[in-house]
Amino acid sequence: MRAEPTPPLATDPTALRPLLETVLTALQEGAAARGGPIPPGGPDAVTARVREALGGAPLPETGTTPEAALHTLTRTLAEGAADPSHPLCAAHLHTPPLALAAAADLAASVLNPSMDSWDQAPAASALEALVTEALAREVYPQTGHTPDARAAEAHPHTEITRHTSTTLVTTGGTESNQLALLLARQRHGPGHTVQTVVGANAHHSFHRAAWLLGLPEPVTVPTPNGTLDPVALDEALTDLHGHGSLLVVATAGTTDTGRIDPLPEIADLCDAHHADLHVDAAYGGPLLFSDTHRHLLAGLDRARTVTLDLHKLGWQPVAAGLLAVRDANDLTALSHTADYLNAPDDTEAGLPDLLGRSLRTTRRPDILKIAVTLRALGRNGLGALVDQVCALAHHLADLVEKSPGLQLYERPTLTTVLFRPTDADDTTVAAVRRTLLTEGRAVLGRAHEDGRLWLKVTLLNPHTTPGDLEQLLTLVEAQTEGSTDR
Repeated sequence: MRAEPTPPLATDPTALRPLLETVLTALQEGAAARGGPIPPGGPDAVTARVREALGGAPLPETGTTPEAALHTLTRTLAEGAADPSHPLCAAHLHTPPLALAAAADLAASVLNPSMDSWDQAPAASALEALVTEALAREVYPQTGHTPDARAAEAHPHTEITRHTSTTLVTTGGTESNQLALLLARQRHGPGHTVQTVVGANAHHSFHRAAWLLGLPEPVTVPTPNGTLDPVALDEALTDLHGHGSLLVVATAGTTDTGRIDPLPEIADLCDAHHADLHVDAAYGGPLLFSDTHRHLLAGLDRARTVTLDLHKLGWQPVAAGLLAVRDANDLTALSHTADYLNAPDDTEAGLPDLLGRSLRTTRRPDILKIAVTLRALGRNGLGALVDQVCALAHHLADLVEKSPGLQLYERPTLTTVLFRPTDADDTTVAAVRRTLLTEGRAVLGRAHEDGRLWLKVTLLNPHTTPGDLEQLLTLVEAQTEGSTDR
């Protein structure tokens, strides 16, 4: 049997540099072949192209050259991608990552630290500790960092502790929300029931998290105006009195409309009913970087825990999720010892214990791309990007309002705009979206509000121009007319 040569490692620059050139070329060729925001032809056509690229054998007996495999499959993936950097790909909270952040992610992949013990990630663990502390101060500017008297004056109805806040790095909003429920359950100890109360606009992950953790099904409070109704919440909390500990979930940036629940009023009700508050700010959290829009998050720092995603309005490659925790002592619940990772004598000797920072063991140093972005752009640079995409959403709303053939749902809160062809039924709206998607011309989302189906545009690309928005509306109107003619 002929011995195969041992492939070079990623830390070998002479091996990696030409492969990077291969990747960049393949990405460019694939995007050119696609020619739009998403490949035309639908699922069957895309699957056929992928099958062809694999040569019919995902695991062949004998491999090709590294360059050939890398070029072919990268080009195929790029040709078959829903490209968030294309201005007409605007369906989801699916951001185009900054080149800077993607380059940092490459460095993380090459070095491959594993964030489960200090001796696997010395510098990465220090970087994570410092950056997550700084991010916690953005969410909790008072707690643990300023005199208690000043914090009490700012929030007279909230118990301000001396404990230092912290932030955990997660895979995204779903993991962060699940962790928030877990910490709430463990805070009250065994034998205590934790009842979660959510708005009808809350993310689906809370229902799944309650199921996974063995908690009661969340009580759902109406959101008649798209946000959690304080009167209905007050009634629900009153009805639940005596039924265990309570955790209220508010949302800062709903998935369908981008609305923000009335956080100060909800926090007041939580204080009155002795309930904990978690805010899912996966979408809206980065408004903290914007001087113009930060006021929309007033009351956020009164939450016990806060979910943030920087792979949304932070322009990071997936994954870049965060869970801010007001009282770091709550993380005691995550403490776990594995002698080969965090032996007690090592911890006592000063080696940092990383297992209590996550439910995962092996995890990537996702903090690197975040740290590089924060260092390069600063608060002002990130805030400017947030302001830019919010302004784009308002411009799109202006265009819809001026068009007699289109109807706007409401003025945007963040970067989400809902609209529909005037007088069209839901079947037509759905058909317009699917046709544009299947033909590869535009990627629009969908949302049900007020009993009707709406087209959803989520603007996260700061390079989108007013001309791109006009083109998008032109495509929708032309397709609507074609659907009506048929």
